[in-house]
Amino acid sequence: MNNGGVMSKLRRFLNGTVSELNKCTWPSKSELFESTVLVVVSIAALAAFVFGIDRIAVFVIKLISGTL
Repeated sequence: MNNGGVMSKLRRFLNGTVSELNKCTWPSKSELFESTVLVVVSIAALAAFVFGIDRIAVFVIKLISGTL
């Protein structure tokens, strides 16, 4: 088995990966915080919307079935 070839390929792959990651533009702490808050608020709003639709559906089903 040729471990030298595998290690050489792995080293080239890792060096290329690090090189590409260094080209990325990373968000600042404030940008990251703002994005996180936006995601959390959006998820909470979606959860409230789904909860409301579910409650309405339960009410309508009970109304139709006569168990209300």
